[in-house]
Amino acid sequence: MQKTEFEKMRSSELYCFEDSQVWESIKRANTLCARFSALTLSSPDYREVVEQLIPGLPKSSMVTPPFRCDHGSGIVIGHDTFINYDCIMLDGGYIRIGNHCKIGPRCSFYTPQHPIDYVERMQPVETCLPITIGDNCWLGGGVTVCPGVTIGDRCIIAAGSVVVRDIPSDSLAAGNPAVVKRHLGSLTK
Repeated sequence: MQKTEFEKMRSSELYCFEDSQVWESIKRANTLCARFSALTLSSPDYREVVEQLIPGLPKSSMVTPPFRCDHGSGIVIGHDTFINYDCIMLDGGYIRIGNHCKIGPRCSFYTPQHPIDYVERMQPVETCLPITIGDNCWLGGGVTVCPGVTIGDRCIIAAGSVVVRDIPSDSLAAGNPAVVKRHLGSLTK
């Protein structure tokens, strides 16, 4: 059986982003993002709207409006995770964020990868490479995480960093592009 364009998108395969199923998902998320971004953490319908936007969001986790995403259904957030203001998650590919994470304001997670060949890039196609953030991570304000990146457990990514390659667990990384500055080791005895 042939995959739909939406299934290709989620499988990191080249897909057409003008496909009707893909567009319906984007339109749904756009509407929910606009509604959600007009709320506060104390708004009576905050939890209802955020759970419509990001299905399966644990009750112990918070996403602070305003917030933008492409689909919402491609975002998986662990328990006791906090996502601060102005986060952008382009979730054509899955974006998985672990438990007990702190995501600073204006962080961006980009899964779309456009073709390198300019002729192919003129077509309405792209691939989406998943992003994974481990447990107990802290991303400072304005961090950008690029397509296909995995950040291991217990990492700190300094504010303003652009993460273009994997970061191993227990690392402090900084810069553009982000590089590991030191190994954090175990801070608990």
